[in-house]
Amino acid sequence: MAESKRKWLAGVVQWLYPGLKIKRWLILAMLGLGLVMLAFTLLIGPEIIYYTGKAVYPLLTELSHAAFNLLLLLLGLLLILVGLHRASKAVGEVLQTRNKRPLIQELFTRRYLAGGPRLVAIGGGTGLSTLLRYLKEYTSNLTAVVTVTDDGGSSGRLRGELGMLPPGDIRSCLLAMADTEPVMERLFQHRFTGGSGLEGHSFGNLFIAAMTEMYGFQEAIRLFGQVLAIRGQVFPVTLNMVQLQAEDTQGRLIRGQSVLYSSRGPLRRISLLPPDCKPLPEVICAIQEADAVVLGPGSLFTSVIPNLLVPGIVEALRRTSAAKIYVCNVMTQPGETTGFTAADHVEALLKHSAPDLLDYVLVNSDLAIPPNKLEPYRQNGAELVRPDFERLHRLAPRVIASPLIDRNMVTHHNGKALARLVVDQVEEFINRRRSRGLRGRLYHFNSSVRRHIAGSKRVSGGSRR
Repeated sequence: MAESKRKWLAGVVQWLYPGLKIKRWLILAMLGLGLVMLAFTLLIGPEIIYYTGKAVYPLLTELSHAAFNLLLLLLGLLLILVGLHRASKAVGEVLQTRNKRPLIQELFTRRYLAGGPRLVAIGGGTGLSTLLRYLKEYTSNLTAVVTVTDDGGSSGRLRGELGMLPPGDIRSCLLAMADTEPVMERLFQHRFTGGSGLEGHSFGNLFIAAMTEMYGFQEAIRLFGQVLAIRGQVFPVTLNMVQLQAEDTQGRLIRGQSVLYSSRGPLRRISLLPPDCKPLPEVICAIQEADAVVLGPGSLFTSVIPNLLVPGIVEALRRTSAAKIYVCNVMTQPGETTGFTAADHVEALLKHSAPDLLDYVLVNSDLAIPPNKLEPYRQNGAELVRPDFERLHRLAPRVIASPLIDRNMVTHHNGKALARLVVDQVEEFINRRRSRGLRGRLYHFNSSVRRHIAGSKRVSGGSRR
């Protein structure tokens, strides 16, 4: 009983939070009610009001007492609070959100997320979707830019048979940014295990394929995002059909992303075929308006760098006033980055873009992983990425080291810790830019509110070098 009362009171108090953009309209409505009452008084005639008041005045004089007046005031306030609560509950039952949150909590969350930093995340694969899943808890001004070079698995089959762009990475990003029930995510991630022609396909990929035939690829993504109620927007980096070509350290040329995974040695350089593909205008616009652009995490040569090879992307990154942040992988990938240190990752990225592209590099500092967890990956040629700080400092102005590895799945980042660290650096960058008087969007995103929305604490234990 006490718990239900506490929740009721907390729900009422939330209506008083600033920034909901509701109280101003309630005040306006009450002002309108006052004008209606005044007009009604003038219509029935001031004389009637006067004589009615004269008759009632003696009764009010007798009732006038400090305790009675206070009780009347409290009763009026209680009725207002109960009325607001019941009205919001009634409206919430009709307009119930997908995630079953109370209406006031949904309004509160949406308003404050709308005041979050404008972030652009560039990449593909599992790494990007892992980051997006937690960045959406800090801001709804989120744009994912996804590579479209995948030619294997379900995406590769749809690409070859239907002539459409590969939907797999885009599907993963859309689902990561979704504000919907878990059953919806499981449905669109479901992969068929049998059936002629269906085996290996994910339902989400087939859904995008059907929408593409009806509306075109870009519109299909937008409509899929509406179905999932995503926080932000997702774009392919280009609408052109492109293919990866790579040169390894032995000078051999390898064509096709799926073939790159089976390469025996580290890669030296990659390129796009055809090289004259066009970037999506919405991507260029998002980069120009961003507070920060995050590159990675994800496969260096197959998820991150391919986006930078699209003409116009690097130029947009160099023109924007946004912070450019590279998230280095926590483990190497056999065949792509065998033996790479953190500095090797950064050097490869800069070699394919511009020497002065980055403002921040985020690296994992937690290398004390139990050997039994690492051994299965070492047998396949993967190892932890070492943060060689002396070289890193020559490549980027700021290098941030923090425990970012997921100890349950050591090939992945801890998405929650990574998102917190990214947003902390972005907030620091924006505040520093404002203090220097540089042109930029007025930024106010209260840290305590941000942590309340995300439901987590700040990163602790990280070292800044």
